[in-house]
Amino acid sequence: MYFDHILNQIGGFGKFQKILYVWICLPQILLAFHMLVTVFTGAAPPHLCRSTRPPPPDPGPGLNFSHPGSACVSPEHLNHSGDTPAPGGCTGGWEYSKEVFLSTVVTEWDLVCDRANLNVIGSAVYMFGLLLGAVVFGPLADKYGRRSIILVGLALQAVFGVGAAFAPNFYIYMLLRFVVGTTISAVIMNAFVLGTEWTGSKHRMLAGIITDYFFGFGYILLAGVAYMIRDWRQLQLAISAPGFLFIFYIWVLPKSARWLMANQKREEALDLIRKAALVNGNPLRDDFELVQEDKDERPMGETRRATVVDLVRTPKMRRQSLIIFYMWFVNVLVYYGLSLNISDFGTNIYLTQFIFGMVEMPARTITLFTLNRSRRISQLAFLAVGGLACLLTIFIPDELFVVRTVLAMIGKFGITASLSIVYVYSAEIFPTVVRQNGIGLGSMCARAGGVIAPIIYLLKKYSPKAPMVVFGLCPLVGAALTMLLPETAHKPLPDTIADVEGSRDCQHNPHNVTSY
Repeated sequence: MYFDHILNQIGGFGKFQKILYVWICLPQILLAFHMLVTVFTGAAPPHLCRSTRPPPPDPGPGLNFSHPGSACVSPEHLNHSGDTPAPGGCTGGWEYSKEVFLSTVVTEWDLVCDRANLNVIGSAVYMFGLLLGAVVFGPLADKYGRRSIILVGLALQAVFGVGAAFAPNFYIYMLLRFVVGTTISAVIMNAFVLGTEWTGSKHRMLAGIITDYFFGFGYILLAGVAYMIRDWRQLQLAISAPGFLFIFYIWVLPKSARWLMANQKREEALDLIRKAALVNGNPLRDDFELVQEDKDERPMGETRRATVVDLVRTPKMRRQSLIIFYMWFVNVLVYYGLSLNISDFGTNIYLTQFIFGMVEMPARTITLFTLNRSRRISQLAFLAVGGLACLLTIFIPDELFVVRTVLAMIGKFGITASLSIVYVYSAEIFPTVVRQNGIGLGSMCARAGGVIAPIIYLLKKYSPKAPMVVFGLCPLVGAALTMLLPETAHKPLPDTIADVEGSRDCQHNPHNVTSY
């Protein structure tokens, strides 16, 4: 008996699944905290280089951070006009404005001027942790179960997150944040899979978007938490310590019955299924038994199992795969490129964080209405909106910072909606025999985009507008490439490579693979 048929019997999205989604969604709030907290903990407030000369008897008014001149050069190394540096750098250390932040990672370890790149590298290392986590914890979840990896991920996230609040130097801090990044992938990926494996096919898209709403809520809530806690160590502790509360998941988070069946643990799976059926008000008969098809029996004519190579072996499959991989990459590149650098738009950083978080809600909601009409046009339109809005910001003068923020907000809206769509679109474009491989590689491309996103801002030393040019052009290229993809709305899912190629000749190709 197929598991989807079992779900139809016990209820595909009954009380049991709704309770499960409460447990899945709650950690999403903390995931958003960890993903975006460097907006505040890694901020670089206005700073000036201290003078090495003794202070005058009457120091007069305090430092004027609104006109810092050459902030990376000591006053004694400025010429008579006061704004052109002479040979020599900052030898007296830096003074930082405390108008917005009491302390940040930047102010504690002086990550400004010639050390500013370390802050960017730290963000990239954290994102690389997400990439490594996706590679490591995916196979581990297949071997040990989704629940086990979620519990391990939550525990490590709390321990190393709290540890980061007590880091003695920037390099230890960067290492601890790297580990936190790996746990983000462990939790977010396996929570999504656990929920999907317990949910009937009719509700999977809606259920998946529910978790996105909680991530958006965490996005918004972080603005308030950071506004109240202006010290970076206290803020890091405040977003990490609540993770220890998830210890009760040991008793409430269920295993995946589908995974148990696949790993020949049918008695345990049957007990879970009976419990779910009882909670949903659809108790099973006493004589109910699990009957699972033999996965080792392949259909006649099949020569081998599908592998990741089949994603690029044939022309249409190769073209579609590469385009999908690029869309995963560009969506995450721009999403985090905008989210992690909101201070560049010139408005209040807490207000901008709040607005960017609020944008998440309608952006994810609108996809529920557009997806049923057309996957391809929806993806194209939102990529185009995101790219054009980012590109237009380069033509707006710095003094019109409100207009720049509005355009960035529109860009964030388009990219957030596009990112929600690419999950569904990918699952429908990849055929059954390589669907898991395709989505897995797409997720890795997305993490690569996350790694590169903070590095893009190193281009600012060549041109202040360069990052937004990149964030504008890349989605527009993706929008154009989307036209080469097939429409999948209201179409049957492809099962084989031959279905994608659309040719019977492919079925007799020695490289043909079929679903089983």
